[in-house]
Amino acid sequence: MQFFNKFKLQTPESVELEFTLAGIGSRAYALVIDFIILGLILILLLLIGAIVGFMISDILKNFGISEGKIGLWIFAIQILIIFVTYVGYFVFFETVWQGQTPGKRYVKIRVIQDNGRTLKLQQATLRALLRPIDDILFIGVLLIVFSKQEKRVGDWVAGTLVIQEEKSTATAHFSLSEEAYILANELQLEADISRLLPEDFAVIRKYLQRREQMFLQAKNELSRKLAYQIQNIIALEEIPEEITANLFLEAVYLAYQQQSMV
Repeated sequence: MQFFNKFKLQTPESVELEFTLAGIGSRAYALVIDFIILGLILILLLLIGAIVGFMISDILKNFGISEGKIGLWIFAIQILIIFVTYVGYFVFFETVWQGQTPGKRYVKIRVIQDNGRTLKLQQATLRALLRPIDDILFIGVLLIVFSKQEKRVGDWVAGTLVIQEEKSTATAHFSLSEEAYILANELQLEADISRLLPEDFAVIRKYLQRREQMFLQAKNELSRKLAYQIQNIIALEEIPEEITANLFLEAVYLAYQQQSMV
C-alpha cells in the first residue's frame, strides 16, 4: 500500500481533480480527539441526567412505582442519551462544518462525496449510524487499511471519501495578471471568500494550470461556467462587465490564497 493514496475524479466541468486520501493514521488521530470531546459532553449530560433522574425518582415513588421499574426507565433513557449524542455529534459537525468534526478540522482532513461534492445531511447521517459497527468490531480499520479507496462501512454505504484538505500552493506553474491582484483585494471586501471550499479552489487551480492547452472556444466556455458557479458560491452580486471570466477566476484564486495566509 502506498504511503499517500491518491484518488482521481472527473468533475461535471470536465476538470480532473486528484485528492490525497486521509489514511488510517490521520483518521485515528482525528477520532481520538473527537472521542475526548464526545466523552466530556457525555459525562456532563449523564451527570445532569443523574440529578434529574434522582429528582424524578423521588416523585414517582410517591405514586407507588417500584424502584426497580424506575431504575430500568432511567437506564433506558441514559442509553438513549448516549446513542443520540454519539450519532448526533458526528451528524451535526459534519453537516454544519461541511465534512469536518473538531477532530477532523484539527488534523486537516475532510469527508466529501464520491463525486467530489460537499457532504450532505443524508450522507453524514448514514456514516454516523454505521460508525458503531466500524468502531466496536474494528471492521472499519481493516477496510481502511486494505481497501484501495480507504473506506469503512459507513463510507461505502454513504458514498463518501475522507481526504486531506487541499492546501493553497504558490503560483509556480502559471502566470497571473497584475489586474488579478487588484481585483483579489476588492473581492476580499465585496464577496465571502470563506465560503469557497478546498475542492472549489482545486477546480480553479486546475483550470488555471491547463487553460493554455485548451482551444479558445473550450477555454471561454469553461471559464464562463466556472465563473458563474464561483460567483454564486462566494455570494458576489455580479461580475462587472469589463471583468472577463478568466480574470475573475485568477482573482478568486489569489483571494483564497490571501485568506489562507491570514
